[in-house]
Amino acid sequence: MQDDAHLVTPPAKRAPWNKGRLIGAKPPLRQKHVWAIRTMLQVERSKRDLAMFNLAIDSKLRGCDVVAVTVDDIAPNGYAIDRATVRQRKTGRPVRFELTEQTRQAVDDYLKASHKKPGEFLFTSAKSERSMTPRQYGRLVSDWLIGIGLDPHLYGTHSLRRTKATLIYRRTGNLRAVQLLLGHTKIESTVRYLGIDVDDALAIAEQVDV
Repeated sequence: MQDDAHLVTPPAKRAPWNKGRLIGAKPPLRQKHVWAIRTMLQVERSKRDLAMFNLAIDSKLRGCDVVAVTVDDIAPNGYAIDRATVRQRKTGRPVRFELTEQTRQAVDDYLKASHKKPGEFLFTSAKSERSMTPRQYGRLVSDWLIGIGLDPHLYGTHSLRRTKATLIYRRTGNLRAVQLLLGHTKIESTVRYLGIDVDDALAIAEQVDV
């Protein structure tokens, strides 16, 4: 009997999951990008998207935590509060954040228009009362980025998380404060997350006279 083992076709190699994708930390948005997105959403009169964008910037939360925010988390009495606490899904640790006046106004306008009630998720899927999924949130962020001419392959949901944290660090140099605001358990994680290098450290040191 002829050995036909040599005729067996080898399994096709699977393409790497990251083929054609840009891998690495997504850079934070610049202030001009933040204002451009806000203006665009205000013009479009998208109360939900404006509230979500402003909350994402202020809270510095991961996408999975942004979509899991409930009415009780930020508006327990029907109106947005100054400071809120959310338990992170990834670490299980609570993290506190501030809501600026413009964010509170955007949330209040959205609550009034959507008739959201205590106990409900703040941002829900169009077809159900379940929370919006991180993937749906990611698609929204891509739409916002494209709307102001940014490449959604270069920027993403983590860009929103990094934006305010990066600005706070650059203005204050207070790494511990940023660590607390991001909810990192280790300072090394914050250093890597912000992409801090020796030049950054020296630039901050040069601003201090002894």
